[in-house]
Amino acid sequence: MNIYPDLYLDSVKNINSELLKKNKIKGLIIDVDNTLIDYDRNLIPGAIEWCDELKSEGINCMILSNTNKREKVENVAETLDVPYIMFAQKPFKRGFIKAREQLGLKNEEIAVVGDQIFTDVVGANRMNMFSILVKQVGQKDILITKVKRPLENFIVRKYLEKKGKK
Repeated sequence: MNIYPDLYLDSVKNINSELLKKNKIKGLIIDVDNTLIDYDRNLIPGAIEWCDELKSEGINCMILSNTNKREKVENVAETLDVPYIMFAQKPFKRGFIKAREQLGLKNEEIAVVGDQIFTDVVGANRMNMFSILVKQVGQKDILITKVKRPLENFIVRKYLEKKGKK
């Protein structure tokens, strides 16, 4: 199982059409919690403009979230004017397959963006999609994520050492 991302960035806003096109990416599957919004459901500043810019460059975007809180995901999806799938059960393949079908793209044409290795990155890697790990936008996490963060932070340090960026 590959636990390393293809790319590690500070924020989703560091993803631009040039980077995606260089990697032959035509679609973006984006996580919500701690990727686009913080624990208190505040959308990161500039997210609307960022998403609009990608869409204007022909990049199809959609949300794939593990949450079962419809209002939360729906609000973000409506604000960004993108489709969504909730209760995706990442890293299992089912949600990624549904997202791929909605995007109408091949696996290798899709990048998955999220803040967690064991859901977003592992799921993307299992699907042979381009995995992009971003730093979490807030410090608060739900309990299960709090438990996993130290191990994920260790993996990120190893990834950075491997890439010679530490």
